[in-house]
Amino acid sequence: MDTVSDVKENVCKSENLQQSTDEAMEVEPGKKRHAEEDGEEEVPEAKRRKKARLRNFGPTAPKNALVQLNEIKPGLQYKLLSQSGPVHAPVFSMSVEVNGDIYMGSGPTKKKAKLNVAEKALRSFVQFPNVSEAYRAMGIAVHSTDFTSDAADDAEDTLFNAFEPLPKDDKKENTETNGSGPAAPIIHPPVGSKAPVPAHPMGKNPVMLLNELRPGLKYEMMSETGESHAKNFIVAVTIEGQVFQGCGRNKKIAKSRAAQAILSNLYKMDFNSTPMSQPIANDLMNEGIHLNVPQVLADSVHKLIMEKFGELTNNFSSPHARRKVMAGFVMTEDEDIQTAQVVALATGTKCVNGEYISNSGFALNDSHAEIIARRVLITYFYSQLELHLTSEGAEQSIFQRKENAAGYRLRDGIHFHLFISTSPCGDARIFSPHESSMESELGDRHPNRKARGQLRTKIESGEGTIPVKADAVVQTWDGVLQGERLLTMSCSDKISRWNMLGLQGALLSHFFDPIYVSSIILGSLYHADHFSRAVYERINNQEVLPTPYHLNKPMLSGVTNSESRQPGKAPNFGINWMVNKPVIEVINANTGKNDSGQPSHLCKQALFESFSNLYGRISSTTMPTEQPHLYSEAKAAASDYQTAKQQMYKVFQAANLGTWVKKPVEQDMFEIGSNSFKAEKEDTKEGI
Repeated sequence: MDTVSDVKENVCKSENLQQSTDEAMEVEPGKKRHAEEDGEEEVPEAKRRKKARLRNFGPTAPKNALVQLNEIKPGLQYKLLSQSGPVHAPVFSMSVEVNGDIYMGSGPTKKKAKLNVAEKALRSFVQFPNVSEAYRAMGIAVHSTDFTSDAADDAEDTLFNAFEPLPKDDKKENTETNGSGPAAPIIHPPVGSKAPVPAHPMGKNPVMLLNELRPGLKYEMMSETGESHAKNFIVAVTIEGQVFQGCGRNKKIAKSRAAQAILSNLYKMDFNSTPMSQPIANDLMNEGIHLNVPQVLADSVHKLIMEKFGELTNNFSSPHARRKVMAGFVMTEDEDIQTAQVVALATGTKCVNGEYISNSGFALNDSHAEIIARRVLITYFYSQLELHLTSEGAEQSIFQRKENAAGYRLRDGIHFHLFISTSPCGDARIFSPHESSMESELGDRHPNRKARGQLRTKIESGEGTIPVKADAVVQTWDGVLQGERLLTMSCSDKISRWNMLGLQGALLSHFFDPIYVSSIILGSLYHADHFSRAVYERINNQEVLPTPYHLNKPMLSGVTNSESRQPGKAPNFGINWMVNKPVIEVINANTGKNDSGQPSHLCKQALFESFSNLYGRISSTTMPTEQPHLYSEAKAAASDYQTAKQQMYKVFQAANLGTWVKKPVEQDMFEIGSNSFKAEKEDTKEGI
């Protein structure tokens, strides 16, 4: 009994204590509770209202697919189908039945597997890229206004009103669990149906926009190629019997570009809003030929070069696949990609060390990729001229005899396209490739604008360029050997020279008219203003050149899948390859010879020997004279070429762009090196 009474007494005390506590907590209306009574700081009313506003600011957090599916179809039963995989990495498979259809999904946990199933089920209802747009299509209000677009509301109405609900027999009504009101019908857009085209892309991802216009399209992975730092993925989409492809450094970009290709071709949408990245076409683009779209031509040439480089380097696994810059020439006939072939390819970024310059023509002075690729092309021209030594071979040559004049010309429809993996050193690369525009209403305001177009020279045994000095620079043989830095004109300057004098050089000008490149394509760092200025615009006001020389303005373009930047030091070697050659040649850039220490098949001595082998045996555009004994004499005998070259020098000087820097004259004063050079060539062939 005492125990019971004690319990009752404790209960009464607890009730009294609770009552006194409640009374202490009560505060008369209109009075504030003092901080001293409850031990808490006083909170002003204005601060409480501010916190309430912050809590209510912004849209409601998005719901995941599981919650949304439960709101549309409450009471669904998810079944666990299987569990596989090791204990530390299990894989759960689940399923759910919706409207008589079974959807399955998997994940590392049951929750994620369930979420995957819900996502697949939701996709079957509405073919839209995100939940908010699906809700709009089903008539559910979602407030997420795009304040940056004036036409957003109109575009939404136009885009989604094209979808019609199923007949009444097939419709199933549902009610929202988080609100009241009539049930919203589920919309089933027909797969492959067309919605009205919006006025503009509205900043949307091309894949998202295409899915709204043509839901249900399938993207197929076609190939994965390229080096580890420059992967190339190709994705294809088939629509209305046409196959559209997109490429990129990852699958997401490739998929986006495939969608962009469809939207550009079928819906006439323009996604490229940056003028400086647009291709610059030439007159060939108006002939209606197969590759008449600049970007198609650029991407086709890029693909051919990369495939050939991968083939030559054992799928980029060879030690000689290391490179900073790669260049090559692609030859096309009638601009048909089926007949296109790579005829020259090279890598490299260095120049010869002044200690190893040769006065016998055995060393390569400039081992930059685009310069070596052009020397390979010259060797290819010699091989095609040699076919005319026999009547049978003449039919297979890319050259044919002129009808009413001496010499040869290219067969009709043959064009050459130069690809460089990055912007050439010098004026084309010295300014930022990310400038949106150089000109404004007030003119060019760049702080270094006076340096635009200036001639620049490469650094001996290094990378980068420096401006030429204001006064004329004369390089001497003994000065270079004594320690003076050997100067070599930049690749931008040499390409501008090719656009005035041609690709063939002085010696081949004895046999045919100048050959100009039809297009120049960059794999990265393409800027239309900088590149066009560097290769022809700065010499646009040239003096009259002797016929048939003229200022060539090739098509300029970047590629769709640009290469990524490669930090690190460039290798001291480069490779070169010519069509119909089974192997590559490796050049030590510091010495200008191959990796065995022998002269390259591209050196001046080798080219002079090829010239001497043809001179006097085939038709020549120059007056036949006694065969030149010195390399310098053979070059000087091409009078029209030398006249055009002098005019080019004057153009640069008249524009205050600098003076062209020449090599020491002793370099070209050599004869054909009789048996010693032939023996070195044989050793070189055996060493390759």
